[in-house]
Amino acid sequence: MKLNDKICKNAKPKEKSYKLSDGGGLYLEVTPKGGKLWRLKYRFLNKEKKLCIGSYPVITLAEARDHRENAKKLIINGLDPSTVKQEIKQERIQEAGNTFEAIAREWHEYKKQEWSKVNAETTLKRLEKDVFPIIGKYPIKIITHKMLLGLAQTVKERGAHELAKRIIQMSAHIYQYAIVTGRADKNIASDLKGLVKSEPKGHFAAIEARDIPQFMADLRSHKARLNRQTYLAVEFMMLTFVRTGEMIGAQWDEFDFEEKMWLVPASRMKMKREHFVPLSSQAIEILQELRELHNHPVYVFPSRTNHNNTMSNNTILMALDRMGYRGKMTGHGFRALAMSTIMEKLHYRHEVPDAQLAHARAYDRAKFMPDRIKMMQEWADYLDNIAQGGKVINGNFQQQA
Repeated sequence: MKLNDKICKNAKPKEKSYKLSDGGGLYLEVTPKGGKLWRLKYRFLNKEKKLCIGSYPVITLAEARDHRENAKKLIINGLDPSTVKQEIKQERIQEAGNTFEAIAREWHEYKKQEWSKVNAETTLKRLEKDVFPIIGKYPIKIITHKMLLGLAQTVKERGAHELAKRIIQMSAHIYQYAIVTGRADKNIASDLKGLVKSEPKGHFAAIEARDIPQFMADLRSHKARLNRQTYLAVEFMMLTFVRTGEMIGAQWDEFDFEEKMWLVPASRMKMKREHFVPLSSQAIEILQELRELHNHPVYVFPSRTNHNNTMSNNTILMALDRMGYRGKMTGHGFRALAMSTIMEKLHYRHEVPDAQLAHARAYDRAKFMPDRIKMMQEWADYLDNIAQGGKVINGNFQQQA
């Protein structure tokens, strides 16, 4: 007769193990110590074999019967249930070892031969600091979209929006590697494309004229801590107050050192119109030092990790963060600082610095050029005076135009 739950529950241990049959080869073995184990007796390739299903009541009677029916289907298809069970067990053991960290480190080892030493070290540090502590221990197949979004949110909460986006992009590469090597079925990180965004655009943080002395002092105090090219880039941006993308893409053939003029091509300008930037003597000195520093044949601000690329768009912001100006100053903030200070302290009317900023309304690339040339040198001298004297000065500059 077939078993029911009451029979299974009330089965008592005896001096020797005994069986309670449910039919179809399935039986409950009751041990002398009171254990109750589900077994399935079957024949495969004319040999009698036994499959261990699990213990009762962890495996219920209904579940044990499901195992029996599944085993029958395997036999019909020419598969040995015991062999299939072992293969599944080995696969799960292997999957448990295929943690995100293990695969990510393997991916990193494989890719680092294509990267520069600095890039390889930076990538590994990001993984070790931000990724491994949160999802590193989990098998890659069980990580969910929610877990990856939670990882990104953790990074964003400390203000590193761009880094959060990059970490998800990096995770997508790791998942792709796992798929190719047979340890993942789906790239869930790629599914998140567009969901993890950079910091929303708004008003860019900027210091004011009264803060310049302290900023200049902080910049000088970080002279030894910042990479030399990065330090010079911050100074050059302050002197020229161009947009970050316009500066980092600068190429040597855009500069006329005799005329002390930089022509930014339309392709890098927000308004898609070429733009003249008069160069102060201080800006020229920086360019000459940069040439001696790296002697790159094309780029003024080349990437430290990729000879064929430019400095990262995030370099200036990261330098300002290191100086303690997170949330207080941005690369774009130099534009607002120059505009307000030149009007307030150097007494230029609005149209002159506005033309130099290349705003949409200042469409003529050469408009107010004589005034702009003089203004850019006076701006550089003004900053030098503050750096040397340690205080904001109003100066005796004549009102222009």
